[in-house]
Amino acid sequence: MIAVYIAIGGAIGSLLRYFTSNFVNSHFKMDFPLGTMTVNIIGSLFMGFVAGYILKNNHEHNELKAFLTIGLLGGFTTFSAFSLDAINLIEKGVLSYAVIYIALSVFVSIVALLMGLYISRNFYKL
Repeated sequence: MIAVYIAIGGAIGSLLRYFTSNFVNSHFKMDFPLGTMTVNIIGSLFMGFVAGYILKNNHEHNELKAFLTIGLLGGFTTFSAFSLDAINLIEKGVLSYAVIYIALSVFVSIVALLMGLYISRNFYKL
């Protein structure tokens, strides 16, 4: 049943990401991904609110937690989940793991995207 909550939250989050990003980009015309950046910052802010509330109040509402964190905010931006993972590592006192996680996540993801572009442009002629 928890998967249903995640799916519903993900659908809502994805739509919110689409509309928020388009709204920002249509009001601030520039050659900068301001819409994506805005979504990432808003998602991370709300992930902090949700995680802090759940931890502070010791809530065991797994469905609500999954709906909000994995579903809604995960669909809105996976950057919020990335940010939460990084902070969890820092709060656990494993700063070296946090730095490695942050650096590798950003760098390797960009390299993977470049590899995917290269492969699709050079090996799959449509």
